[in-house]
Amino acid sequence: MSVWLFYHFGDPADPDGMWDSGAVDPPEEEGRTFMQVLSEKYSPENFPYRRGPGMGVVVVPTLPQGSPMKDRLNLPSVLVLAGCGISHAGEQREIAAFCAHVMELDLSHNKLQDWHEISKIVSNIPNLDFLNLSSNPLSEVVLEPSGAKAFARVRRLVLNNTQVSWNTVLVLTREMPELEELFLCLNEYTTVSASTVPCPTLRLLHITDNNLQDWAEVRKIGPMFPGLETLVMSNCNLSSIQDSEEMLRRLFPNLRSINLHNSALNRWEDIEKLNQFPKLEDVRLQGIPLLQIYTNTERRSLMVSHLPSVSSLNGSVVTDGEREDSERFFIRYHVDYPEEELPYRYHCLVTKYGKLEPLAEIDLRPRCHAKVEVHCEDKVAEVSIRLDQTVAELKKQLRTVVQLSANQMRLYYIDKECVFGPEEMKYHTRALHSYSIQDGDELLVVPKAGRGTTTTAKPLSNLNSKTLTPPP
Repeated sequence: MSVWLFYHFGDPADPDGMWDSGAVDPPEEEGRTFMQVLSEKYSPENFPYRRGPGMGVVVVPTLPQGSPMKDRLNLPSVLVLAGCGISHAGEQREIAAFCAHVMELDLSHNKLQDWHEISKIVSNIPNLDFLNLSSNPLSEVVLEPSGAKAFARVRRLVLNNTQVSWNTVLVLTREMPELEELFLCLNEYTTVSASTVPCPTLRLLHITDNNLQDWAEVRKIGPMFPGLETLVMSNCNLSSIQDSEEMLRRLFPNLRSINLHNSALNRWEDIEKLNQFPKLEDVRLQGIPLLQIYTNTERRSLMVSHLPSVSSLNGSVVTDGEREDSERFFIRYHVDYPEEELPYRYHCLVTKYGKLEPLAEIDLRPRCHAKVEVHCEDKVAEVSIRLDQTVAELKKQLRTVVQLSANQMRLYYIDKECVFGPEEMKYHTRALHSYSIQDGDELLVVPKAGRGTTTTAKPLSNLNSKTLTPPP
């Protein structure tokens, strides 16, 4: 009778099942097998039966008597078995039976430290395209070429934080004719071993958070991966780019994108050398010492000007308009430099645009203050007023100037350039900046009649900028 798979692997140390709840705990196993973890995670009791994209019910042929495997298991085409304590493969026939349709496998953060065991798993998953072995302890183990053949169908391989040796990397790449993406981050590399057998299929190499300070090491990557299109090596402390222009063109003939975030580059000459990569169009360069002295605007404009063929900088598209503005900025930025200090790029851009004069500095910020003349009867006083305040607040400010309370005054604004005469400022909540008050304009305060004053004002239609106070 068919039953759902949720089997128990017998303990070889207890073949008769003598361990029970009342007995002494059995010895703790050092690791678990791939098949143990797989069966427990994807059994129907822990992973309910369903169909959908990437899901399937695996029907397993009848196996010899005594096999712990039954006949069914729910498995997606993407298996995530990270941090499960896996150290061994388990029964290879069972892996082959259950994983024939699996395309992606994540075995990161396990206890795999034997390439032979990893090869057992991989060789029995015929459609495997992506394999993640990050954070498994692989620093001390050797991979034989015969074992590397199991990886021949894998196109994307992740070996981050494994401390896998570079020689092992070379063994893998020689036996992986379809490899397109390789991740080698956090492996403490300080040197790179040259390879006599290139891997022409590789398109993407992530090698961030290593310590490749010397360009002599980085340059070995080019011949090793002649088809490389994307090189990500941020946080690697690269200090300079030292090859000649002709050598750089040959090193990375297909490179389209490079990420050098947080490197140690400190010369514009190194940035300009990136122009020698014939197909380079995407550059990411943030957090380098060279740019620390500049503002954000200066950094981007100077970088765009130094990289005329780059269409994307730090993840943002460089438009034609931005390039022209940046190149014009570049000329003006260097206009006062001594001739011997002018960069080569400056002369190229002067040929293109001519010598440009510095732009006039225009302050477009709204005015905050204005100095005005305040007229009240026969008194005149110059007062500095804030333009962000309201008419009511201005009246309070003028109380000590004209010796009137706010409700005793009528207030008029006189624009010296306006022919229409004074404008009464009657709306208490209106902001002063809405009147467009300028330095030298005038305010006329007229005491209200019947409010403790004997002043009688003539109609304001008789007033103009020459008649500032009403006649008695």
